[in-house]
Amino acid sequence: MNLKYIRNFSIIAHIDHGKSTLADRMLETTHTIPQRKMRDQVLDSMELERERGITIKMQPVRMEYVITDDKLGIINGGKKEETKYILNLIDTPGHIDFSYEVSRALKAVEGSILLVDSTQGVQAQTLTTLNMAREGGIKIIPVLSKIDSPLARVDEVTKEVVELLNCDPNEILFVSGRTGEGVENLLQEIIKRVPPPVENYLGENVLRALVFDFKYSSHRGVIVFIRLLDGKVKKGESLIFSVSGEKFISLEVGTFSPEETPREYLEAGDTGYIVTGIKRPGIASVGDTITKEKNPLPALSGYMQPLPVVWASVFPEDADDFLELKMSLGKLRLSDSSFSYEEESSGSLGRGFRCGFLGMLHLEIITERLKREFNLMLVITTPSITYEVLLKNPSSNLGQVGKKVKIYSPYFFPDDGNIDTVFEPWVDLKIISPIKFIGNIMQLLFDHEAEIGETDNFGNNRSSISVKMPLRELMRNFFDELKSVSSGYGSISYEIDDMRKANVTRLDILVADEIVPAFSRVVSKRRAEEEAENVVEKLHSILPRQMFTTKIQGKALGRIISSRTIQAFSKDVTQHMYGGDVTRKNKLRDKQKKGKKKMKERGRVNIPQDVFLKMMRSGE
Repeated sequence: MNLKYIRNFSIIAHIDHGKSTLADRMLETTHTIPQRKMRDQVLDSMELERERGITIKMQPVRMEYVITDDKLGIINGGKKEETKYILNLIDTPGHIDFSYEVSRALKAVEGSILLVDSTQGVQAQTLTTLNMAREGGIKIIPVLSKIDSPLARVDEVTKEVVELLNCDPNEILFVSGRTGEGVENLLQEIIKRVPPPVENYLGENVLRALVFDFKYSSHRGVIVFIRLLDGKVKKGESLIFSVSGEKFISLEVGTFSPEETPREYLEAGDTGYIVTGIKRPGIASVGDTITKEKNPLPALSGYMQPLPVVWASVFPEDADDFLELKMSLGKLRLSDSSFSYEEESSGSLGRGFRCGFLGMLHLEIITERLKREFNLMLVITTPSITYEVLLKNPSSNLGQVGKKVKIYSPYFFPDDGNIDTVFEPWVDLKIISPIKFIGNIMQLLFDHEAEIGETDNFGNNRSSISVKMPLRELMRNFFDELKSVSSGYGSISYEIDDMRKANVTRLDILVADEIVPAFSRVVSKRRAEEEAENVVEKLHSILPRQMFTTKIQGKALGRIISSRTIQAFSKDVTQHMYGGDVTRKNKLRDKQKKGKKKMKERGRVNIPQDVFLKMMRSGE
C-alpha cells in the first residue's frame, strides 16, 4: 500500500485518563470490531488488566478508515472521492514502571495523542512520556477526555495544556470515550496532522524492523510485535535479532485487527507481528532490531536492557513445588524480558528465586500471574532495593575498607559491626499537585528524607515540584501517602539517579524466637524503632493464634526494640469432669501445662501464604 495512506500513532496518557475507553470508540467508529463482539477495554486482553482497569501489556491494532476527501479539506473538482487509510494504533501502558517499553513504542510511530483527563488535568507521568515523544520528534495532538463528566474542568485544563505545549487553544480536541463524542473528528485530525511513514531505501534484500513488544505462545513460540522501517518480510524468510544474534525462520507474518490476522507479507510503514518459533527465554527483548540473515544490519539506536529497580525473593509454600515454580518463571520470562530471576536458598524457607522487577506494580503483576496462571502458593519476601556495602576487613584492627559487595536481599545485609559504608540509589522525582496541598506534601517529603528543588506553577492552581529522594523511601508507601495528603490529586514520575551514602540497618522479625527471612528489611536507623513497632503490630494483628504462646519481636541495632505476644488457644481440659476430688482436675491441668511448655520449646509456627501477601502490601 502507498505509504501516504498509512498513519502510525500511539496514545500518551496517565493511568485512568480514559485511554482504553477512547481506543474502544475508535474501533467502533472504524468498524474494526463487529458490534456484537465489542466489550469494554477490548484491547486489554489480560484478566488482570480488565480487573484493575489499567493497561499492563502493549496492544497494537490496525484500523481501516474510509473517508471522503472533502472531510479532509481536499477538493477534487467538486467530486467526493473515498479514500481508505490504514491507522496503526499502539495502546501503551500509562504506569511509570513500564516507561522503557513506552519509549520504544514511541520509536514505532510518527504521532501521539496526548490524552488529558479534563477532570484531573496534567499529571506527572504524562509529562515524562511527553518529553520522550518530543525528543523523538513525534507530532503531538492534544486531546481532552471525559468532557461529558459533570466534574470536567474543560477551560481550566485547556489552559494547562496550552501552557504545557505552548500551542494554540484551537489545536486542542475534545472527546468523550463514554459517549463517542468527538471521536470521528479526532480520526480525521490524525490523518491531517500525523505525517505518513517514510522509508529509507537501503537497497534490495534489506530489512529493518523494530521490536516494540512480544508475547509467548506454547505452540508457536515467541511472537514479536514489530514496526517495519525498511524493506519487506514474508513467511519462510531467514531472519536474525541484531542484539541477541539469534537466527530464526519467520513461520508467519501478519497484522492485528485486533486479533492476529495472517498476511502474505509486511512492508515498510506496517505495524504487525512475526511468529519466530523460539521457545527459549532471554532471546527476544523490547527495542531489538530484526534484519535478514543474509544481509544483517546493526541494531537501531536507543536500545537498552531494562534494569531491575525492586528485588524480592519468591519461594514455593510447598518445597515440592520448586521445579514447577522454576518452570513457571521461565514461561513468564518468555513473554516479559524485563524481569529477571536466579536461584537462591534460605535456611527456613528452602529453595526459591531472587527476582528483579521494574517497580512495585510490576512485582504485584508477576506474583499475581504466578498465582493465577500456574496455581502456585507462594511466600514473597519484603521488597527491597540494591545496596552497595563496603565491608570492614576482618583481619585488620584498623577497620580498613575491605571488600565491596552488592546486597539484593535484606536477609543478607551485613551486621552493623562489619559495615564501613553503605551506598543506596536515589531518584529524581517530579510531583504535580494542586497548590493548596503543597504544605501537606512538603511535610511528607521531609518525613521521607527528600531534598526539595525547584517549584513551578502552571495553569490556574497547579504546581510542579522537583525532588531528589532515596529509592528506599519512595518504595516505603510514598505514592499511597501522596495520594492521601493530596486527596488523590497528586501524581509522580521518577528516574533513577546516582548512588549516595546511606544511614541504614537491617531489621529482623522474630516469630517464636526464630528469624523469618521473608519479613527482614533494610530501614533508616533513625526510623528503626518506629518501623519495628509498625511491622510487629501489623504481624500481631494478622498472624493466626497458635496452640502455644507466641512472641513476635523486632530486632535491629543489636537488640530487641519491639515485642508483642499472641496468647495461645485456651481449652478447659476439665470441662468433661463433674464431681469428685479437686486433685483430679489439678492433675489434668498440670499435664496440660507441661504439654504447652514442651510445645513452646519444640513447636514451630507455620505462617500461611496470605500473611506474607498482607505484609507485603500496605494498608492491610
